[in-house]
Amino acid sequence: MDIQFILSSLPHRYPFLLVDRVLEIEPRRRIVALKNVTFNEPFFAGHFPGTPIMPGVLILEALAQAGAVLLLQDVPERDGKLVYFTGVDGARFRRTVVPGDQLRLTVEVIQLRARATRMRGSASVDGQLAAEGELMCALVERSP
Repeated sequence: MDIQFILSSLPHRYPFLLVDRVLEIEPRRRIVALKNVTFNEPFFAGHFPGTPIMPGVLILEALAQAGAVLLLQDVPERDGKLVYFTGVDGARFRRTVVPGDQLRLTVEVIQLRARATRMRGSASVDGQLAAEGELMCALVERSP
């Protein structure tokens, strides 16, 4: 699924859209997506000058956005919904993510309820685990 599908699923836009492509999707179960990390990302200007490293919290946000694409994929009238990131457990950062890396985002549903979901996410670069954790989120109505 290309960027147009992602844009139709998520309200995020530049500079905060952190999912570039969906490679695999099993509705209500699993998604594999990509984030291409470039030197032009605005956060690299300050994190860290001379040694650019993608902030761990943004890697978690990329996982949460991939999870939101998964959850919204088969929701009727998804443009009237938002997925709020409500928590994270067991986050671990295993490797730095730098310009030129391609993050492979894998998110699997652990528990799915009508309004709240728990997912397990992992981000890897070239087969090496970069970050992982359990993400919680809530499906809510978008304000007019």
